[in-house]
Amino acid sequence: MDLASRKIAVIGLGYVGLPLAVAFGATRDVIGFDINPSRVEALKRGEDHTLEASEEEIAAARGLKFTSEKADLHDCGIFIVTVPTPIDRANRPDLKPLVMASTTVGEVISPGAVVIFESTVYPGCTQEVCAPLIEKHSGLRYNSDFFLGYSPERINPGDREHRLQTIVKVTSGSTPEAAEAIDALYASIVPAGTHRASSIAVAEAAKVIENTQRDLNIALMNELSLIFGKLGIDTSEVLEAAGTKWNFLRFTPGLVGGHCIGVDPYYLTHKAQELGYHPEVILAGRRINDGMGQHAADQTARLMMRKGIPVVGSRILVMGAAFKENCPDLRNSKVVDVVAQLRQYNAGIDIWDPWVDAQECARAFGTASVKEMPAARYDGVIVAVGHAQFRSLGVAGLKSLCKDPSVIYDIKGLFPRDVTDGRF
Repeated sequence: MDLASRKIAVIGLGYVGLPLAVAFGATRDVIGFDINPSRVEALKRGEDHTLEASEEEIAAARGLKFTSEKADLHDCGIFIVTVPTPIDRANRPDLKPLVMASTTVGEVISPGAVVIFESTVYPGCTQEVCAPLIEKHSGLRYNSDFFLGYSPERINPGDREHRLQTIVKVTSGSTPEAAEAIDALYASIVPAGTHRASSIAVAEAAKVIENTQRDLNIALMNELSLIFGKLGIDTSEVLEAAGTKWNFLRFTPGLVGGHCIGVDPYYLTHKAQELGYHPEVILAGRRINDGMGQHAADQTARLMMRKGIPVVGSRILVMGAAFKENCPDLRNSKVVDVVAQLRQYNAGIDIWDPWVDAQECARAFGTASVKEMPAARYDGVIVAVGHAQFRSLGVAGLKSLCKDPSVIYDIKGLFPRDVTDGRF
């Protein structure tokens, strides 16, 4: 199976799909497809709101064309699906974007085509859900008329060091021939190399446990911080001391949001429960991490009351709205939980995040973020995200935001402990 001369369609142009389309588009014909026409028009102008690809990088991908028209996909022989796989309000996998993408591929695919999925799913999903949909809408037979692959995305939003080209790419295929061809396809754009898994299910499982492992390690740190907080011990000092041992794993407590770590474990637990197994450790970690936003708000309110500062009617500044530092991504940001809990105390909330779009923030939080450093002075300040701009404030800049008296709660530990009132 030779994929070298086939036109590629990348379905979904977000944090994962765009860098992939740009990389392939530098050397071959690629159709970048997204159902959002405004996203497509912005990319045609070289504008990427995710900041994962620069205008120069997009321009250098001379073989790349952007479209929201399904008809433009008909002459493609390789389809790479990079749509989101979120969870619903009950923490169940929401496969609607994946179902829609598989249906689209089924409507345009030709015999002999290869379809590769990068979206995070539970083991078995690609062959149990996606393959039948493609068969249904195309009239073609799986592993006879078309073939599947799975190569889990490993994009880390906002990370300028670990990029598509520098991260080993796990690959797999539905037949030995497909697996070999898909591995060669990715090897052509990933100098870091590839790792060919023995099956699609193994590749799916590898992806979902990468973030489950990280989620559990952070959950342990968060639980330790809850315990040490009750003991009056500084968690960061404990971790610094323990870290002097060569095999101590250096994780830190914090809010666990985003589209990966806070979501992927639920895909694995969903499949486990379908099989009759109740995963206790994974779900316990999720409960701890999902409760840390409320904990930060509660601690801030308690500290204010101890200083005699009325929480009701107070003004509190939340520094950061994105799910991680130096990134504009608001998806599944756990800062939302901090804000929601503070509103339960009838506190007034301002949000300062120089990275995020103000209107996107308003939709997610009910409050638009400000781009510049606020001139107001606040009863409470919560450092929720470790943006570089916040770190560069220094102690004087941080204190200039505060009334006297006031409370500073530093979730990220950006500032010295002696100038803050509380932290994780």
